[in-house]
Amino acid sequence: MLNISDIMQTVSMIDHQHLDIRTITLGISLYDCAHSDIKTCARKIYDKICMKAEHLVEVGNEIEREYGIPIINKRISVTPIANIAASCESEDYSVIGHALDDSAKTCGVNFIGGFSSMVQKGFTNSDLRLINSIPETLSSTELVCSSVNVATTRAGINMDAVAIMGRIIKRTSELTAKNDGIGCAKLVVFANAVEDNPFMAGAFHGEGESECVINVGVSGPGVVYRALKDVKGESFDVLAETIKRTAFRITRMGQVVAHAASERLNVPFGIVDLSLAPTPAQGDSVARILEEMGLEVCGTHGTTAALALLNDAVKKGGVMASGHVGGLSGAFIPVSEDEGMVAAVNEGSLTLDKLEAMTCVCSVGLDMIAIPGDTSADTISAIIADEAAIGVINSKTTAVRIIPAPGKKAGDTVEFGGLLGSAPVMNVKSESAHEFIARGGRIPAPIHSLRN
Repeated sequence: MLNISDIMQTVSMIDHQHLDIRTITLGISLYDCAHSDIKTCARKIYDKICMKAEHLVEVGNEIEREYGIPIINKRISVTPIANIAASCESEDYSVIGHALDDSAKTCGVNFIGGFSSMVQKGFTNSDLRLINSIPETLSSTELVCSSVNVATTRAGINMDAVAIMGRIIKRTSELTAKNDGIGCAKLVVFANAVEDNPFMAGAFHGEGESECVINVGVSGPGVVYRALKDVKGESFDVLAETIKRTAFRITRMGQVVAHAASERLNVPFGIVDLSLAPTPAQGDSVARILEEMGLEVCGTHGTTAALALLNDAVKKGGVMASGHVGGLSGAFIPVSEDEGMVAAVNEGSLTLDKLEAMTCVCSVGLDMIAIPGDTSADTISAIIADEAAIGVINSKTTAVRIIPAPGKKAGDTVEFGGLLGSAPVMNVKSESAHEFIARGGRIPAPIHSLRN
């Protein structure tokens, strides 16, 4: 039986090593909100979210006070809106986007995710309407996050969707140009998206989920970094064991919070996602963990191997602490949100190519990366295609959250503030991929997709 004694040993981690619950995310099914009239559909969505999430922030704050555990974000994820709005007689889904934004503000949460579409094999009419509504929605709302899944190992890569998303990202950047293209920070393009991810911007409430469910995301790069200082010079076996033990303790804390939130909100407990999600704060960096392993700077040779060890050990430790570890559990490498990554980019050791190699072994993919504002839509699509290929071939989730910063060139800096941090604008290849992207169609699924 879990109780408060399970987490008392983490007090010093909370006080000195940036350990926190990064988010408790309430997933809500919206299937019963469908209606042919889009305004009626939007009203039903608003009403249901406000009813189901009415006490989410209050309960999160109660748990934070009682247990002394910081809960940084309270969030909501919903059924992909392309599914819910399919019967609406409207081409513009931004009306629903505004209903999501209004409900999130009413409930007092930090973000709401699920302005989403799953198009790995093809498009419905609703999918296309939603995708075309993304730029307007993200530029005119504050808390709405959007995701599009363009590939799976089973289906291959929908290159028509990849081409479209390059243009959608460009348009979203243009519409939020006065804020350095920040709308793109709320937009993720996935391969093999998971249905129970509590982290933004990619969270949505999947088809296989309950009516409502609580998913918790725990983070602790600072804790792992501090633990590795005690085993400096030891073998990789000792290194991996230290990370596993630390991950166990962190996940145990998440399990306690998840059960408490589940009981108080009277909704099922879903998963604990143990993802080492960094922040711009000093001492809360995944890059610094890799450097503590013995690398002079993140991005040098050996970085991918170090990240592979870290990601695997985190997952092994987490699954021992909870029977329901899910989401993306592992290590995130968002550039703007990790002060060590920013430093490595500024030193010239961490490039876009090296980040792509690292995504073969991390939890997600190319995350919170600023690129020159004049980067073409074709080039952005090609970056998405490369990342999707890594996910499809390796049967893992990968993603691209990339920000063409209007008016900025390589070497400049963009400032987003808060947890989104600041990002150095990274160089991209100047050679064109236009003819490749223009082919259209679908890159077939790999042979190992035939497993049943």
